[in-house]
Amino acid sequence: MLPAMSAPDPRANPILLGHEAAERTLSDAIHLGRMHHAWLITGPEGIGKATLAFRFARRLLAGEGGDQRIGQRGDGAVDGSLALDPAHPVFRRVAAAGHADMLTVERAYDEKTKRRKRDIAVDDVRKINGFMALTAAEGGWRVAVVDGAEDLNQNSANALLKILEEPPSRAVLLLVCSAPGRLPPTIRSRCRQLRLSPLPDHVMARLLALYLPERSQDDHDRLLTMAEGSIGRALALAEDDGIAVAAMVDRLLAALPNVPLSRGHDVADALGRSETGFHLFTDQLISGIAALVRDTVRGQADPEQRRLAGLLPLEAWGELWQGLLRLRDETERFALDKRQALVSCVGMLTGRMS
Repeated sequence: MLPAMSAPDPRANPILLGHEAAERTLSDAIHLGRMHHAWLITGPEGIGKATLAFRFARRLLAGEGGDQRIGQRGDGAVDGSLALDPAHPVFRRVAAAGHADMLTVERAYDEKTKRRKRDIAVDDVRKINGFMALTAAEGGWRVAVVDGAEDLNQNSANALLKILEEPPSRAVLLLVCSAPGRLPPTIRSRCRQLRLSPLPDHVMARLLALYLPERSQDDHDRLLTMAEGSIGRALALAEDDGIAVAAMVDRLLAALPNVPLSRGHDVADALGRSETGFHLFTDQLISGIAALVRDTVRGQADPEQRRLAGLLPLEAWGELWQGLLRLRDETERFALDKRQALVSCVGMLTGRMS
């Protein structure tokens, strides 16, 4: 497999493309003195929400000394841009998580399980209150970022609400969230919301050329289709051999309805030992079925989608989509046997055709 670059750490990523309008909104808030105490940045995973949040934070923390920016104007800045040169000391300290006036809260890493915990702990959220109550060490703003706010549990959400109800001066809270519907309405209503959209194809193409220069154009085209406007997802697919897994899903769907039940064991044998194989396979299968239903309803189905749509009523495809989604979520949530789950996925698909 050709090498792939991992998705850049948002704290240290100087590149943000495709979200110029949102960036201009934040830049105007700084320069026009219309700073809201809390911002909720939403949108699908992997499109640059956290990158925008840290970019905004760096610009706030740089203050009047932040004109060492990337751009074309005489002062080094792009109109509406929040970009700082990576050599700027604020950029470097934020990237190293070493700025005294910035705090980041996210799901903690569990050393025992070697994975991140399921929720953002209430004690971690409570740190924000004490942090924001302090005077800025460098005389400017204090900024707290909650990355993955959808992972707040009831207790940590209540702790965050208390902070929002009594916001301190010269302090800004940035919530990065892929599923805002999971946040209490009382939190959403106290934030100014910025919704980011999936990246357009031309932006995705530029980023794929930048991050994956050794990949072929065919690979770029396939990743662009699979990632649905998420550069983070595209890079993860490239790194985890998602193209090969997608091809496996394509072969499975192309063989319908004549797929033997033994195919599930073949899939499990091929992917059962992979750390990411189960998620990649189910993600591609679920996405393919969703696209089949969506494109058919819109009258945009390609010949293969039309063939598949003729095998089952669209309602049955929708029920299959829901069942696969539930199986995937329960398998990952309760750490069930992924090999058996792969067999069950194929069984659910072929069982509908018999």
